[in-house]
Amino acid sequence: MAEEKKNVYTAYGYKQLQDELADRKTRVTAEITQRLAEARAQGDLSENSEYDDAKDAQAQNEARIKEIELLLKDAEVLGEDEISTKEVSIGSTFVLRDEETKEQETYELVNGNEEDIFNNRLSKDSPLGQAILGKKKGNVVEVSTNAGAFKYKIMKIGKS
Repeated sequence: MAEEKKNVYTAYGYKQLQDELADRKTRVTAEITQRLAEARAQGDLSENSEYDDAKDAQAQNEARIKEIELLLKDAEVLGEDEISTKEVSIGSTFVLRDEETKEQETYELVNGNEEDIFNNRLSKDSPLGQAILGKKKGNVVEVSTNAGAFKYKIMKIGKS
């Protein structure tokens, strides 16, 4: 397998980061600025917990903005032709069958920053992601987690 790229995103994940950055620079910053103005209007800032909370929120927002800007600066967005349908790779959708229960579930393998398990977007860095990365249709993988060991069969690989 070729050298693994660390900051690879699906088009969807990249767009999500861009949207979060825009939201933080506009709406979130404006809300925090408003909170600071209201807290300042109350007078003495030395014992003003609302002011302290707003300053903390401001620092957290600015830190996240810088983090997202760094992620986007070095990001590589996968082209449709770079997503494999022969083996599981970042951007692949795949159907896994639990070998014990025979239940099937569809997932998409994504960069760790895009992970959203509630929407079946599985991080390549998770135990399951590591186990299936590079595997082909029909392969059975065993995954050890804190909840025990599980076996899954890759039933289908495609693109989202």
